[in-house]
Amino acid sequence: MEKMCVKDLYKNFSNFAEKEVTLEGWVRTVRDSKTFGFIELNDGSYFKNVQIVISDKLANFKDLVKLTISSTIKVTGNLIITPNSKQPFEIQATNIQIFNLCDNDYPLQKKRHSFEYLRTIAHLRPRTNTFQAIFRIRSVAAFAIHEYFQKNGYVYVHTPIITCADCEGSAEMFKLTTMDLKHDLPKLEDSQTDFSNDLFGKETYITGSGQLHGETFAASFGKIYTFGPTLRSENSNTKTHANEFWMIEPEISFCDLDELMDIEEDCLKYIVNAVLERCEEEIDFCDKFIENGLKEKLTKLLNSNFIRIDHKEAIDILKKADKKWEFEPDYEEDLAKEHEKYITEYFNGPVFVKNWPKDIKSYYMKLNPDGKTVAAVDLEVPGSGEIMGGSQREENYEKLLERIKEKNMDAKQIDWYLDLRRFGSNIHSGFGLGFERLLMYITGMENIRDVIPFPRTPKNCDF
Repeated sequence: MEKMCVKDLYKNFSNFAEKEVTLEGWVRTVRDSKTFGFIELNDGSYFKNVQIVISDKLANFKDLVKLTISSTIKVTGNLIITPNSKQPFEIQATNIQIFNLCDNDYPLQKKRHSFEYLRTIAHLRPRTNTFQAIFRIRSVAAFAIHEYFQKNGYVYVHTPIITCADCEGSAEMFKLTTMDLKHDLPKLEDSQTDFSNDLFGKETYITGSGQLHGETFAASFGKIYTFGPTLRSENSNTKTHANEFWMIEPEISFCDLDELMDIEEDCLKYIVNAVLERCEEEIDFCDKFIENGLKEKLTKLLNSNFIRIDHKEAIDILKKADKKWEFEPDYEEDLAKEHEKYITEYFNGPVFVKNWPKDIKSYYMKLNPDGKTVAAVDLEVPGSGEIMGGSQREENYEKLLERIKEKNMDAKQIDWYLDLRRFGSNIHSGFGLGFERLLMYITGMENIRDVIPFPRTPKNCDF
């Protein structure tokens, strides 16, 4: 008999009624009496378990009732439709082979475990119902991201992890060296570290963004996207920050800020819709056990028209609010979490906040005619705050060079990036979407450590 997977049986169980099937997987639970018992089996292909019925007619029945959680077995039996039971079918076993009897000190016994505890056994937590749901949603969402951009004519670009280009600020970037840090590092006359004998002959970093390199390909292919790991060295030990995370960064030529917002809205809705359609069981679980009302929240997002307001308008609304703020709204400052929450509640839906003060935004963002703001945009969503950040890029060589000087940056370090403004420059835009922030929104999880397999955060680099 050909081996089946649990997912195939759930999708087509009526076709296998009264037929012999074979499954392999992990034991989730065992319940028994003197002459019969039940094994809940999961093979990782589907969120739900299959119930295996065992009886004392099996030669190894006495061994089967002693099975421990997470033992591995091979089951052969007949599929029986059970319309009056919780599960639509069950397998009446005719033969069960035990592959491995799990040790009794297996950490995931049948009880509730805190997320904090489960992070200490990150190599085992995918076996729990919660993380079965979270990481299957992660897989489906990642595929939907590629699907969206591929369907819309974008080229997938692999930008470098090792870089000498400063995009998000070198203070947040990990430094890279092959020099022996156990000994004094060689110094130049000005006491700066001499990198001339290092592997690359100069100071290098682990990238904090693929944007700059992505723009070079957008200047050739028109529309590109990157999707890969990103590393930041900021010592920010919060529920929403990690030192290693994944980013989606599209870059689009001949695209202004308004068109960019259209793309951001369309992209987000596509991903959310794909997860709702393809992870029905997992979303139901998250809605019941993680965030009550999750499905309603996600469905509402799909049916929302995203509001667009200037940063100044947002501050006007906040200042007029009959509310005591922990951080007073300021026309020259970023929005705090409490501000983001209020704005989305005020408009009862997602809000694009655009045209930000230039001094709090990056050098590559297009300077607006007022000379005070840049064509930048953040997307705020109910319950999560900022989920996307983007901008129209500065296409004018002289203006970009001036902005670089204002930020006290070394233009020679990114002379190749400046070349894009000399050789066929055009209006172009792009955005960044933190994958884990998106997953927190889609699943209702409150901590970024619980939507990435092996979290890397300050003072935490286990496994």
